Parts: sequence; C-alpha cells; structure tokens
Amino acid sequence: MTGALIVIDVQNSFLRLPDWRYTSRPDIVSQVNRLATAARDAGDAVVWVLGSRPGSGSVFDPARGFVRLMDGVEPLPGEPVLTKTAHNAFTTTNLQQFLTQRGIRRLTVCGIRTEQCCETTARVASDLGFEVDFAIDATATTPIPHRTAPDGLSFDELVRHPRTLGVDEIIARTEYALSGRFATIRTVDQLTGD
Repeated sequence: MTGALIVIDVQNSFLRLPDWRYTSRPDIVSQVNRLATAARDAGDAVVWVLGSRPGSGSVFDPARGFVRLMDGVEPLPGEPVLTKTAHNAFTTTNLQQFLTQRGIRRLTVCGIRTEQCCETTARVASDLGFEVDFAIDATATTPIPHRTAPDGLSFDELVRHPRTLGVDEIIARTEYALSGRFATIRTVDQLTGD
C-alpha cells in the first residue's frame, strides 16, 4: 500500500443546506467513485471521513441522522469511516496513526468543501510530511457571502450579491493557495489515467 485516498464529508448533511443547489460539483459522487475505484485497483487505501458537530442541532448533528455518506458511495469492508469534529481530517481522528502504521506517505484529497475541510486537510497533511495530490474536480463548494453582506437576505439573494464569492473564484483561490506549497493540483482524469 503506497498511497491513500481521503474522501472528506461526502455526506447527506450538505444535501439539506439551502446553498447545495449552487454546488460546483453536483456530480461529486461519481467523481469520488472514479477515484475510489482507481485507488482500490492500485492497492491504495480508501479512507472515508464524516464531519460532525454533536449537540449543534444542525444538519451536522449526528442526532438528526444526516451525518452519513451520500447515496451512491459505499465503503468496502476494511475501509475505515472516521468521524471528525474539526475542519481537517487529522486533529480529532486517528487518521495519522492509520496512515503511519501502513507506511503511507502520499495522499489524494477530495470531497466537500473545496476551500474548507478539503483545503485544511491538505495543508495539515503537508505540514505532517505527507505528499498531497488535491483532486480539484472531485471537490465541491458553494458560493460564500461576504462578511459584510446585509442581514436578512435569503441565500438566493446572497448569491446575487456583488460581494459574494462564486464557486469558480473559490476553486481558483484554493488552487493558488495550495499549488507549489501544500499540494499538487490534479484532475480526476490525471489521477485515474483516463
């Protein structure tokens, strides 16, 4: 086993949010499945990570029942499903121990959200000494309203606000921030050889 695919937060919680209809990757499940198949074929580990905020009452609160993988993605027996309570996949899980015990030093990161949990995981992984491939088109995000956006607007109104950061801008910013510093930016086609 030489590498690992880290699949972050591809979970039903996001489907319950009003901003999901603006997602950059409505096909995130098929993109992740392509990477998972390629990783398994190569003998690499596949690790599934779920984001959880116990007691929050939000769609990320496990008590509400949405902290589970999206339909269409299915871990194989022996593939760990870890639950995190931090943005990155390392701090509140045993991910580093799992990888270190198996001698894994190269990771591919994918999942939801591009600039949040995926980017943060890539940065932490790099700082921990892992080589990181960031599967840019197997990550998904949604528009981000500016901190000064007026209160009381619906998300549909916020999306049209001139200071809202669109998905293309978010993805480009993540590419700039990670490339050459924390990760190598790759596409699913590059990573699968398609």
